[in-house]
Amino acid sequence: MRSTALLLTIVTSLFVTGCSETDAQPSAAASAPPPAEVDVALPLTHTLTDWDEFTGRFEAINDVQLRARVTGYLVEKKFKDGQFVKKGDVLFVIDPRPFSYELQRVEAQHELAQKEWERAQNLRETKAISQEEADRRFQELQIAKATLNDARLQLGFTQVTAPIDGKMSDSYVDIGNMVEENDTVLTRIVSTNPVHFRFEGSQGDLLKYLRLDRAGQRPSSDSAPNPIYVKLLDEDKFYHQGYMHFVDNAVDSSTGTIQATAVVNNDAGIIYPGLFGRARLLGRANYEAVLVPENAINTDQDKKFVYIVNDTDQIQRQYVSVGNLLDNDYIVISAGLTGEERVVVNGIQRIRQAQQVVSPNMTELEWREIETIVYADEAPETVQTAEQE
Repeated sequence: MRSTALLLTIVTSLFVTGCSETDAQPSAAASAPPPAEVDVALPLTHTLTDWDEFTGRFEAINDVQLRARVTGYLVEKKFKDGQFVKKGDVLFVIDPRPFSYELQRVEAQHELAQKEWERAQNLRETKAISQEEADRRFQELQIAKATLNDARLQLGFTQVTAPIDGKMSDSYVDIGNMVEENDTVLTRIVSTNPVHFRFEGSQGDLLKYLRLDRAGQRPSSDSAPNPIYVKLLDEDKFYHQGYMHFVDNAVDSSTGTIQATAVVNNDAGIIYPGLFGRARLLGRANYEAVLVPENAINTDQDKKFVYIVNDTDQIQRQYVSVGNLLDNDYIVISAGLTGEERVVVNGIQRIRQAQQVVSPNMTELEWREIETIVYADEAPETVQTAEQE
């Protein structure tokens, strides 16, 4: 009897458990989560002008180390340290007295040689002297003239003048010191307006510009003064206008980059040689670009991709090539999108895997105008030109 009761209890328990599992299956199916909601939009298309960014350093177009051209004692300094000077301004005076005395001696020799030559001409007419003697006196006159010109030149070198317009350094030699001809550096002068902006471009940049030039979409900076705009480290916009001047003739084999130089206006005098700057150089003008918001771009190691939703509302990865990031947070898609795809622009964090079914909410992207370049007349007071000040 006890065995029969135990068997009956086990059978009853199994029946109750089976009924419970059967009743629970519809409940589990009813609790399955709905598809994740994501915002999708068609990429924007807009006519753009590309501005490629580079970091570089300003340099003086003319940078002169001023040296003494005669040996003597420095007796006078005629500028203040840091002063702006014009070409031809007298900067230093080397004691001129020894050179003045030498000039007087040479002038006397020249005067004597001139008289000897004139006398020789008269004597030659009467054949009182030979032609060889007349030629010797003419040669002595020519030597005296050359010596006289050299003495005048040496006396002129005692006044050291500015060879260019520019800003002075301090004087490297104090008054009273002996300076040596072609050896002693007296000071340094740098030109300040305009200035050079030197930067490096990659091999990819070089090839891109060459191909645009061959396609007639942008002239090479080797042959055309393409516009460039530069901002300093404390500026928020590109106020300083310039143009391309030079691209080197070879790629540096150690860095894989190529040197380029632009000429930048510095009427305000705020740019000093040696400062760093960030430049925007004209890339490609007036082309139809496909754009998506920056937050729609994802990264898979070194590849970029976006999520798109297909016709059956499934998620797919679409790998893309990206171009410039614009100031309005849109990024240019160079390849990978036609503009007809439904791109996920919000809710990316809800995507767990490829082929995931989602609930797309269609939205529309809006273009926001940007001020890529700010011209000098829009600049704040700190960068106004000298004429405006």
